Amino acid sequence: MRPAPLRWLRRTLLAAVPVVIGVVLAAFFLLRLVPGDPARMILGENATDESVAQLRQELGLDKPLEAQFGDFVVSVVTRGDTGDSLFYGVSSRELILKRAPISLSIVAMAVLISIVVAALLATVAAANRDRLPDHLIRIIPTIGLGMPTFWIGLLLITVFAVHLRWLPAGGVGTGPYEPWRSYVLPALAVSIGLVPPLVRSLRAELLEVFSADFVTTYRAAHVPWPRILFGHILRNAALPTVTLLSVSLSFLIGGTLVVEKVFGINGLGMLLFNAIGNRDFPLVQGIALYCALAVVIISLVLDVIIGLLDPRTRTA
Repeated sequence: MRPAPLRWLRRTLLAAVPVVIGVVLAAFFLLRLVPGDPARMILGENATDESVAQLRQELGLDKPLEAQFGDFVVSVVTRGDTGDSLFYGVSSRELILKRAPISLSIVAMAVLISIVVAALLATVAAANRDRLPDHLIRIIPTIGLGMPTFWIGLLLITVFAVHLRWLPAGGVGTGPYEPWRSYVLPALAVSIGLVPPLVRSLRAELLEVFSADFVTTYRAAHVPWPRILFGHILRNAALPTVTLLSVSLSFLIGGTLVVEKVFGINGLGMLLFNAIGNRDFPLVQGIALYCALAVVIISLVLDVIIGLLDPRTRTA
């Protein structure tokens, strides 16, 4: 018996709660195990012990760890904030929400590139099974899996920005079609590592659907091939690939934060690296928490898409 949509949605939301709790605990406690004193880093190495102690008291760093964690949880629940930044002196939520649209734009573009490229390559490979195009598509994209994201970013800068001069090498320009032109190379760098597993998954499903009885029936009825492919085959074959894309969200967001540093884009990635260097506990915790929430929300959206593609996934 199929459960009501609200019950299915509630079950999906409850499954995401432990993920958020785990991220909050890890971000709070693991960061404090790293050597270094935020108060001394803010004041400098030449600061006196008295001034450092006074700043620690003002920032609440002299409290027991459990008391700091209690204040942190109360701040998150009541204000949706992880506290004021130790380095910038303003709300961490304000800093994060100011930079978040940049990172989300890169993530969205990377997802779009990954879906379009994976669908195209998988369709060509499945249509030419065990022939040269199939072998090339299965071999060449896997090279991207063996290279770090930052190295891929440097290669893209060298080719498309330095030699060809098609796209900006870094930062966000002010010319025509900006800022989207500046987001293309970072999004492409992230998607290169995501495309190969999507191609393999979609190709395998396409080969299975190609031999299905309904495809033979449609072709015997002289239904146009594009209508069969896009209206029926891809829809039936896309479910495992969309599920794989949902699982890969953490890689996608993590890769985006890294390539922002490579391309000098002032998004959450740049903010995160600066916060880690400054031992800015509230800001690092805020970025980790908001990224976890982003993963949960996007996963929920993809679950809805999966449910629309195949209603059987909503079955209890």
